Amino acid sequence: MIRELLEARAGEEYDLYARTINPQFMRVLKTIGFDRVWSRAEGQYLYDSDGNRYLDLLGGFGMFNVGRNNPRVRAALIEVLELDTPGSVQLGVSLLPGLLAEELLRRTPARLERVLFTSSGTEAVEAALKLGRAATRRSRVVSADHSFHGLTLGALSANGDPHFVERFGPLLPEFSQVPFGDLEALERELISEDVALFLVEPVQGKGVNLPPGGYLEGAQQLCRRYGTLFAVDEVQTGFGRTGRLFAFEHWGLEPDLVTVAKSLSGGYVPVGALLMAAHVYDGVFDSLEHSVSHGSTFAPNDLAMAAGLATLRELDETKLVERSEELGQRLSELTQPLVEAHDAVREVRGLGLMWAMEFGEPQGGSLAWRVLERMQAGLFAQLVVMPLFTRHRILSQVAGHDLPVLKGLPPLVVSEQDLEEFAAALDDVISKAGRPARVAGLALRAARAR
Repeated sequence: MIRELLEARAGEEYDLYARTINPQFMRVLKTIGFDRVWSRAEGQYLYDSDGNRYLDLLGGFGMFNVGRNNPRVRAALIEVLELDTPGSVQLGVSLLPGLLAEELLRRTPARLERVLFTSSGTEAVEAALKLGRAATRRSRVVSADHSFHGLTLGALSANGDPHFVERFGPLLPEFSQVPFGDLEALERELISEDVALFLVEPVQGKGVNLPPGGYLEGAQQLCRRYGTLFAVDEVQTGFGRTGRLFAFEHWGLEPDLVTVAKSLSGGYVPVGALLMAAHVYDGVFDSLEHSVSHGSTFAPNDLAMAAGLATLRELDETKLVERSEELGQRLSELTQPLVEAHDAVREVRGLGLMWAMEFGEPQGGSLAWRVLERMQAGLFAQLVVMPLFTRHRILSQVAGHDLPVLKGLPPLVVSEQDLEEFAAALDDVISKAGRPARVAGLALRAARAR
C-alpha cells in the first residue's frame, strides 16, 4: 500500500507540503535551493531523484549517529513487529523498556539509577524541569545564555537564545540565564538556595560552544554546595557524538539528571529519556499514590525500545564512539589550516564529530563582510552553504548567535575520505566567496532586499 501510494504521488512532495503543512518553509527551501526530491539514503549519504549523491553533514540535526537507514536497527524493528509483542499495556509492563533502561544505566555513573522514557528531547527536558522542581521543593530554574533545550513552553523558557523565544511570551516564571562559562554568575544565582536545577549543555549545540576549562566541574560543585540539581542536556551530544558515549565523560561529571534523545533510536522512531539519581526519583515517586506522577503514553513503546537496544549494540560492536574521537581529530586537522588561509574564518572548534567554523569580518574589512556579519544566516547561506550544497553536494547547517557559524554533525560512519572532500570543498567555497566583486554584489543586493 505505502509503496503504491508513494509511487502514485511521486513529485508532489513540495506542493503537498506547502498546501497542507508549512508553506513558508517550502518558500525557504526553494529560495536557498534545497528543494530537491530525495529518493533514498544510506549511511552518511543522501541521493536525489536524479541519482546525485550528497554527503550529509547535517545528520538530521544529530539523529543519525549510526548512519541513515542502519540495517541492523531496521532488522530489530522488523523483528519486533513480527513478534506481535504486547507492548504499551498501560496496566502492566513489557520486558523491552526494562532492558533498555538497564543498558543505559550500565553505561552511566552509579549516581544515575532510574530511567523515565519520553518521546523526544524536549519532552525529556520538560520532565527534568517538572521532576526537578518537585524533588527539591524549589521553583527556580537556571540555564545558560545561548543554550537550546527544545521548543515546548518549559524547555523554551530555559532557552538562552532570544531568536527562539521573543515571540512566544509570556514564558514560564522563575527561569533565568547566566553567561556560559561564568562560575561567579552561576554562584550568585545559586547562593539563595532556591534554585531547583541548573540545566546546561556540556557543549552548546547552536554554535558548538565548548566550556572553559574547569567550568562544568565547578558548576557541579556549586550545585552540590547549594542543594541544586545538576542537569546535563545530552540530547545532541549523547551517544558518541563528541568522542565519548556521553559528553559529560570528558570532564568526569556525575550529574543528577541527564536528558537524551535524537540518535538513541538510530533516527528511526521518536524516543528520548530522562536518566535520574535515586534521590530525585524518590522525591517525586514517593508513594503508591504518586507512582504515576509523570509519564507519556507512547514513550516506552516496544518499537522505540528495540531501536534503542539495537543502536547501543551498533555503537559498541562497530566502535563508532572511538571512531568519532579519531575522525573528529582528523576533521580538526583538515579544517584548522583554513583559519590561517582565509581572513574571513575566525575559528574552527569542536569535540569529536561535533564541529563548527565561525566566520567574521576579514582583517582588511569590506562592505560585503560587514553586511554578512549583520545579516548572518541569509547572506551566509548564499555565500557558503548554498555552494557547498549545490556545487559540492554537501549538506551542512547555519548555526551560531552573534556571527555566522557553519556547523557539522555527520553520521559517525562518515569516512576520512568524506572529511577530506568536505575540507577541500570548504576551502574552494570560501576562496570564491571572498572575491571582492562577487561578494560585494551579493551583499549589496541582499542589503537592498532588506
